[in-house]
Amino acid sequence: MTDRSTSLAAANSARAEWRRFFAFVRRPELPATAGGFGAANFVAVLRMLALDQLAMLGLIVLAGTVVAIGVDLPETALAKLEWTPLIVFMIVVGAPLFEEIALRSWLSGRPGHVLAVLLLATPVMLTAGQAEPSLAVALASLAALLAALAALFVLRKRAAMSWFARAFPLFYWASTVGFALLHLYNFEEGALAVLLPLVIPQFVLGSILGYVRVLYGLWASILLHVAHNGIIVALVSLAVALGG
Repeated sequence: MTDRSTSLAAANSARAEWRRFFAFVRRPELPATAGGFGAANFVAVLRMLALDQLAMLGLIVLAGTVVAIGVDLPETALAKLEWTPLIVFMIVVGAPLFEEIALRSWLSGRPGHVLAVLLLATPVMLTAGQAEPSLAVALASLAALLAALAALFVLRKRAAMSWFARAFPLFYWASTVGFALLHLYNFEEGALAVLLPLVIPQFVLGSILGYVRVLYGLWASILLHVAHNGIIVALVSLAVALGG
């Protein structure tokens, strides 16, 4: 990329978009601005969703092969969930919204985005370990939200920080790895050496989400994440219905 505007060739097909993605992960660099919402960028997100699903299919086949040769894989906590409408909503919409804001909104490197996430995280960090929420926690959370919105508004025209752009590969991969490791909490037991390969799907998804976030905008990573989780929930529901 030159002058922090993307030098990756514009993609006019799925294969071109995927080549653009692989070029990006080989050398992550921060574009000056995200593409924003539009028909062409919406199609680009759908193309990346297709790549995501192809990758997930390959990983499912690999996992099935491992199980077929007699390896027992740890059960996820999701298997024990009661699939109520609220649970489905939280998995399909709530989790992607929270995770994209927490893990990828700041990847733009813009001061407003970085400061907003830090402000939103402050009450969470200060109240970590508290058994029950309190009025003080609620007020602190509200104040943090208002301050974050104010930061986004006041700093809305500020470009990405130069030091952030220089260190962008570190931030991109830290976000991707952090997203994968977060999903270790889906497993209630198992040695770390056994569990780490099981979050490879989240690592792959995280790399795709980071790409669409900085190329097309936060809306793109949220939309792709929601679609990914929605497809998983639909397939699990179908499997339960067929098995029941």
